[in-house]
Amino acid sequence: MIIQSLLDTDLYKFTMMQVVLHRFPGAIVEYRFKCRTEGIDLRPFAEEIRDEIRQLCQLRFKKDELDYLRKFSFFKSDFVDFLKIFQLNDEFIEVVADDHFDIIIKGPWLHTIMFEVPVLAIVSEVYYRNTQPRPNKDEGIRRLDEKIQFILEHTKPGAFKFSEFGTRRRFAKSWHENVVKTLKSRFPQNLAGTSNVMFAKQYDLSPIGTMAHEYIQACQSLGPRLVYSQKFAFENWAQEYRGELGIALSDVYGIDAFLNDFDLYFCKLFDGARHDSGDPFIWGDRMIEHYQKNRVDPKTKTLVFTDALDFETALKIFNRFKDRTNPAFGIGTYLTNDLGYVALQNVIKMVSCNDQPVAKVSDAPDKTICLDESYLAYLKQVFHLDQNN
Repeated sequence: MIIQSLLDTDLYKFTMMQVVLHRFPGAIVEYRFKCRTEGIDLRPFAEEIRDEIRQLCQLRFKKDELDYLRKFSFFKSDFVDFLKIFQLNDEFIEVVADDHFDIIIKGPWLHTIMFEVPVLAIVSEVYYRNTQPRPNKDEGIRRLDEKIQFILEHTKPGAFKFSEFGTRRRFAKSWHENVVKTLKSRFPQNLAGTSNVMFAKQYDLSPIGTMAHEYIQACQSLGPRLVYSQKFAFENWAQEYRGELGIALSDVYGIDAFLNDFDLYFCKLFDGARHDSGDPFIWGDRMIEHYQKNRVDPKTKTLVFTDALDFETALKIFNRFKDRTNPAFGIGTYLTNDLGYVALQNVIKMVSCNDQPVAKVSDAPDKTICLDESYLAYLKQVFHLDQNN
């Protein structure tokens, strides 16, 4: 059994789930799977994936896990009480393996939001344990050691900080745990935390995360008007968390639309923003300029970079911005799936909410996701986006 705890997921699934419970408990959503890696056929592993999902749907939160979640001030008691009775239902998820491989998740948002991360981890581990039954862990250890040495040799102790963000595309849970243990042991001053709540609990690390694309996407349907949907999402988040978890995701409509909505009010209200697509150097410069135009000192804000980073790129970003703002980093696949094999680029993204299409229009065109071309064109028109992306 790959997933043995419902805590074996990313923190932002819990933080978004609490907002859903309190503000959108009746929303019905649909998610779809996509493998961005060319030439990968997952159909031979479909039944094994189905079996792992069936076992996932048997899990419940344990008392010590709920007690752990209660320690965080941003989780309200009624939300943790709800988790006491929470259980994933396999009636809401279908693994398709006919002429193509797909995973379709459809049902109440409150009862489907927790599928994404463990299901992606299941797909990844099932694929690798079938295609690489005797993995070269010595090579993985060598590569990890080389990465750690790079940071130790090129930074002052504790100056460069990052969080481990690799649950969704990890090679295997056991390898993921080895990475977390090694990082904490070798340079604890640099490791700010992990997105994985189970490993945060197990290894006394800070769980890291706020919101993901699906939250802002759903607000396209749940908000009063499409043009106000991003502001609606940020306002509801701020009302829910009252100053905590204050990192806004910037790339659901691209940086131009984000800056247009992220006015003085939000600049002051949120602690910073997260980059997840497009050129990180251009994005960082534009965020700093935006804060300055709004008479906000960028040195008081945090810019979080999470887009397919390695340590070399992250260090370049750090050196570019360290004296102008507070750069932070979430690094995933580079750490948890680098044993010498091709790392699968799998995603599960929301495609509809309350039977209305929703879209993500990224600063990287290949990350744009929408199943309805007419809706995508309309959204681009509303947010004045490039119709070619």
